[in-house]
Amino acid sequence: MIVKRFLTMMLALFFAFSSSAVNAERISDYEFEKGNSNLVVNNRSAKKCVALTFDDGPHPKYTPEILDILKKYGAKATFFVVGSNALLYPDIVKSEAEQGHEIGNHTFSHPDLKKISASDFIDEVRKTSDVIYNITGETPKLFRPPGGYLNNDIVKEIIECDGKPVLWSWRQDTRDWACPSADCIVETVIENLKDGDIILFHDYNAGSSPTPVALERILKELSEDGYRFVTVSELMSI
Repeated sequence: MIVKRFLTMMLALFFAFSSSAVNAERISDYEFEKGNSNLVVNNRSAKKCVALTFDDGPHPKYTPEILDILKKYGAKATFFVVGSNALLYPDIVKSEAEQGHEIGNHTFSHPDLKKISASDFIDEVRKTSDVIYNITGETPKLFRPPGGYLNNDIVKEIIECDGKPVLWSWRQDTRDWACPSADCIVETVIENLKDGDIILFHDYNAGSSPTPVALERILKELSEDGYRFVTVSELMSI
């Protein structure tokens, strides 16, 4: 019995450490400073509010489905679009903006930011900003790095472009891109939710996406619990 308890405790510690290590890798080389508000991950002052975010889109099937679900529940969200996908489906990006959602920059080709030069990074961001502006008439102010990778230079470049880097609340990575079950996504969000969280979804999925089904269940349950769903910029202004 003692051995069994010891093994159980060690396994729990291992998984806790692994989770922390994965989270640390997402923010990688960025040096945090106390009181530094350059990086957005949550707003604990926003009572009964959360920000829904969707990466990598638009997708010709899943993004319209997600937009319909958001409209049904009167929810607003932030879509971090990939520039090359926005070029393919500009009408969907336009619909996002017209329905009151926020459009953020997620680079043009979704590169590995650890492997590209500073000039290539700037080009990725500027090309995507131009695409979004040409579609919506608005220049995006929010940037989310592919994979969540940041370093000091990336943050500096984004700020100099009058932007703000946005990640997500570390417990609220649904990993829906890996096609888990809808039940798994719902549990991740509901069981770990705190006021002011930023929740990470993906509206682009190369497989059969569980996100629309999970999203409807999440919105229904949280709406009944009195939550409001706002854009990232709205969340940060509360």
